Amino acid sequence: MFRLLFAACLFLSQSLAMAGAGRQALDDFLDGLTTLQAKFEQSALDTENANTGLMHGLFLLQRPGKFRWDYVAPRKQVILADGRDVWIIEEELKQVTQHYQRWALKGTPAAFLTTEQSVDKDFEIIELGERLGMQWLELIPRDPESDLLRVLLAFVGPELRHMELNDKFGQISRFRFFDIQRNVPIDQALFVYEGKDDWDVLQGD
Repeated sequence: MFRLLFAACLFLSQSLAMAGAGRQALDDFLDGLTTLQAKFEQSALDTENANTGLMHGLFLLQRPGKFRWDYVAPRKQVILADGRDVWIIEEELKQVTQHYQRWALKGTPAAFLTTEQSVDKDFEIIELGERLGMQWLELIPRDPESDLLRVLLAFVGPELRHMELNDKFGQISRFRFFDIQRNVPIDQALFVYEGKDDWDVLQGD
């Protein structure tokens, strides 16, 4: 009986330790993070679960407040946050849309990626355990009016390797990160939007 009780306690303690591995990986990832540079692949599933194509690009992050999604294929597009505004720059259309950053990023993973804001403020965090060699977390938005239903994050050690966004419109966006560089110098000019006279500037919500 003592052996069975000891084995059960040992199993329970191991399970509890594993249960917190995803949250620990998230905390380790954010701890001391100043810059991040990574290549990414993005795929999307629509409401019919049809794949709408694969996109490639470069992700740059400068804390606090700045990031850049630089899409290079299949068409060029830049999503740029400069600390005050978010700019969606569409080169082919010669068009840029401006959003006030504080509101545009509210309740999204970008909020805790770019600031010291606690993840728990906007999300309930659920441990999903290990799968495909990664530790997985599910983030459920606390704001009932959020466009997101859930966010999945996957880590290898302290490295963010996978992110999935599920929105209330039925679309799923999946990101895979690789060639990750942490806390390396990034040219600050990359986070500055320079307007062009012949482009249309639209105001977002």
